[in-house]
Amino acid sequence: MKFERTDFVSVPVQDMDRAKAFYRDVLRLHSPSWDDPWPEIETGNVSLYLVDPLRMGTEFAPHTAPLALRVDDVAAGRRELEERGVEFSGDHDTGVCNMAFFNDTEGNALMLHRRYAPVS
Repeated sequence: MKFERTDFVSVPVQDMDRAKAFYRDVLRLHSPSWDDPWPEIETGNVSLYLVDPLRMGTEFAPHTAPLALRVDDVAAGRRELEERGVEFSGDHDTGVCNMAFFNDTEGNALMLHRRYAPVS
């Protein structure tokens, strides 16, 4: 078997309308299926799929390992999202990349990310 790529990452939500509003209106991500009960959000390379775990027979638990959303400028992205009401829990420069950490409305860990050093 050969794995071709990752098609999507499931993002668990408790309140689908609240989560849709966050990803659509605050992060301003695109989805051709906002009106679907389980929208798939396009991020450029991997889709985020909002799912209600209770409807699948499992318990809700938010992601605690951040999903990295690549942006061209982490500091500028952070300022823009703070103006839209997003609260950040911190930032970090690893010497390879910049990161700024926040959560969505459902408690899922997210980060703005930009690698500035070449891959060795």
